[in-house]
Amino acid sequence: MSQRVRAILAIDPGRDKCGLAVVTLAGEALAQEVIPAGALAGRARELAERYDFAVIVVGDRTGADAALDTLESALPEIETAVVDEHRSNEEARRFYFREHPPRGWRRLIPSTLQTPPHPYDDYVAVILARRYLRRTTDSPD
Repeated sequence: MSQRVRAILAIDPGRDKCGLAVVTLAGEALAQEVIPAGALAGRARELAERYDFAVIVVGDRTGADAALDTLESALPEIETAVVDEHRSNEEARRFYFREHPPRGWRRLIPSTLQTPPHPYDDYVAVILARRYLRRTTDSPD
């Protein structure tokens, strides 16, 4: 039987949808998706069967309290942490366009003036996980 990968589950909460990312402790994104907010508990449990989560990281803005309540009920054995989301959407948009450069005539328009063609909350979740990792590795013991 193979050993489960130690990772972080990061959530960009929202009223209607949530971005999820599974990120290694080294900062590598293993999985990303956008799901309906109502599916958060079930999907988090499914991912917890596959990965060994050190912590669940949740963004501190819209939907944070509801997401924390949901996750603490669904996975009470896993620690949760709240991370500042300030400017994470802008950072996620740049991240998205680095991974999916515009093609055709869209490549002529600066990416700062474009919006990704589908929700990119999962990219926000990756950023939140990496912020958490930076915060925990930069803090003195």
